[in-house]
Amino acid sequence: MKSILSALILTIATTMAYSQEKPIPLYPKGVPNSKPTPAAYIEKTDKNFWITQVSQPTLTPYLPAKGTANGTAVVVCPGGGYSGLASAHEGVAVAQEFNKIGVTAFLLKYRLPSDDIMKDKSIGPLQDAQSAILIVREHAAEWGIDPNKIGIIGFSAGGHLVSTAGTHFDKPVIENKGVSVRPDFMMLIYPVITFGEQAHVGSRENLIGKTPSAAQIDLYSNEKQITANTPPTFLIHAQDDKTVPVQNSLLFYDALLKNNVKAEMHLFQEGGHGFGLNNSKNKGKWFDWATAWLDENGFLKGK
Repeated sequence: MKSILSALILTIATTMAYSQEKPIPLYPKGVPNSKPTPAAYIEKTDKNFWITQVSQPTLTPYLPAKGTANGTAVVVCPGGGYSGLASAHEGVAVAQEFNKIGVTAFLLKYRLPSDDIMKDKSIGPLQDAQSAILIVREHAAEWGIDPNKIGIIGFSAGGHLVSTAGTHFDKPVIENKGVSVRPDFMMLIYPVITFGEQAHVGSRENLIGKTPSAAQIDLYSNEKQITANTPPTFLIHAQDDKTVPVQNSLLFYDALLKNNVKAEMHLFQEGGHGFGLNNSKNKGKWFDWATAWLDENGFLKGK
């Protein structure tokens, strides 16, 4: 498994410079909800493209080959327990895969919750996700994007961020200038969803602390925040996930059903956690199923 992941990372490293545009600062006029950044708080990227200590979030466009774009866009949110960003196999590789089906992808390097750089760390990542959707929607015409076909995908804790963006959009935590920050679809891959009994404790503690109030736990248990206006959702999880229990996806799917929200869920019987695009324990490719779901819901048809 390690050799496969190393090969993937090497492939990504050799193609990154050729497939992406220049990163766009989310906040060119200053980062909201921020404190002065301590001198020791320096962004780091290791040899596996694991990113930590992000203080200046960015959005990097990945454009489909000329003549293949279909007007749909997706914001990609890597996971990492709200302590880092797995930007290779849950970021760059995913953006490139979307490009192959004509979808314009935007890789979000979001701030990780930190009392060192934020006044309120619980809203920092959500501010960045909402800002990413806002930027793509405001500049849709420049990128040839349909402003009504802008989705968001997240892995693990990135899935928690995405499910927050998809259920808290009516309470913007940024200046949205009257522009909707509601994603048009959500894709949740082995997501952290609940902060209750089935929570991934590390993600919960990193976002809302070790002694959160019951109200905070409920607010960020996103299965409790679903309404009839929640975007259509695609979910993937493995039954044997020991890091983020499969009940996270089950709880979310059940709440989607109760609110008559279009949803599709696929569960692997094996695969564990963090497999990215390819579950080595299964011959099925979830991205193929996701592509079919996007098509069935009208997101891959031309404008």
